[in-house]
This record gives sequence, structure tokens and C-alpha cells, in this order.
Amino acid sequence: MALKIENLTGGYSQLPVLHQVSFDVQAGELVGLIGLNGAGKSTTINHVIGLLKPFSGQISLNGVDLATSPVEYKEQIAYVPETPILYPELTLREHLELTIKAYQLDKKAAWKRAENLLSTFRLANKLDWFPADFSKGMKQKVMIVMAFLTEAKLFIIDEPFYGLDPLAVKDLLDLIQAQKAAGAAILMSTHVLDTAQRYCDRFVLLNDGRVRAKGTLEELKAQSSDPKASLDDIYLAIAKGDAQ
Repeated sequence: MALKIENLTGGYSQLPVLHQVSFDVQAGELVGLIGLNGAGKSTTINHVIGLLKPFSGQISLNGVDLATSPVEYKEQIAYVPETPILYPELTLREHLELTIKAYQLDKKAAWKRAENLLSTFRLANKLDWFPADFSKGMKQKVMIVMAFLTEAKLFIIDEPFYGLDPLAVKDLLDLIQAQKAAGAAILMSTHVLDTAQRYCDRFVLLNDGRVRAKGTLEELKAQSSDPKASLDDIYLAIAKGDAQ
């Protein structure tokens, strides 16, 4: 097992947003974290990457507990945030060099991976550009390149499709498939449910900070009692039911 979240209750200040959230992400698997705005997706991710401290519960990755061994835990993860976060005074080349140094990667091998990623996302001739020179979509591609440059055991991807053109979306999905095949675990939060339905192995459906359903699409269909239901249908039924 890669990522394991057990009875996670947490939020901001003393206000609980998440309530007894439990799920896992296995090696070689893409799990979709699904929910409306305010459902608790970003709060869950902020706990998984260690930005928030749980009120209670446990988060571990390959047997390493976040609370007791935070450095060893975080060394195993790479994160693509919803909003790109880049250093304005550093070029693309310097961002990549910083990533290589932070993850203590072999420089020659890492630059070879970087060159392939830069070519894939059409950034190979932008190495000396600063963030101010990039569009929002290009900044998102830079974040993707930096994350997948690492040899992370767990990739956490938060709403990655906004700002990406259709070709970049396909490139990202191909990259995710390749990392899955290489044995990485991937947790992806997204509102784009038709894409999630096609690519995710399992789903965790959040609403009001609680896990309302989880499993494969077939398992979710069985729980919904509608064998023809789409992921969209299943989630909206849950959200509407909670709102009543």
C-alpha cells in the first residue's frame, strides 16, 4: 500500500472541515478525489502534503507516518497545485535545478528526464524565461514538469486541467499513465468528471467533508442502484441527497 489515510479529522484553526475521512491509494493506481467546491478536496490534499496538521487521525505513505517522520514522508511525494507557484526571480532552468537539488536527484539522469518532459510540453526553448514571460497554461506545464521530474512514490495533482490546452491535457494524461505503469501512486482532484471516469482506477467521493462513497465505477454503480449511471450522475445524486 502507498498512501493510507485513516479517520482523518481536520481543517483550519479549530474549525473541522474533514470528518473521519479514510481511504488509500495503491502503488500503480490513479485515484480520483471528487467533490463540489467546498466538499473538502483541497483541505484533504493540504493535509496529505503536510501543510495542515490533523486534529485526529493518521496519514502514512509506504509505512512512513507523516506526524512522526515528516521529512522521510515528504521526500516521497511530488505535488502539482491548482494554482501555479513559481519564484519570479528564477528562470525555468533554475526552477529545474532547484527541484533536482531539493530531491537530491542524480543530475545527469534528472536532466535527461527534464529534456524529455520539456519537449513533451513544448517548453524546450523556454529554459531562460522567467515566470513573468509565461501564460497561465505554460506556468501549469512548468509545475507538471517539475513534479514529474522527480522519482516520487506518490504524485498529488490538484485540479490540473484548468488552463491547459487540449494537447497538454492529453500529454498529462499520457504521463500519468506512464507513471502508473512504473509503479507510482497518483491522487488527482478534479471537477472534470468525464475525464476522471475514463482514466481513474478508483474514486473517493467527498461531500461536506465526509467520504460519501468510494470504489471503482462498477462498485459505485452498484451502490447507486443504477447500472447505467455515470460518475457525474452518481456524485450529483449524493450531493443532492445530502442537501435535502
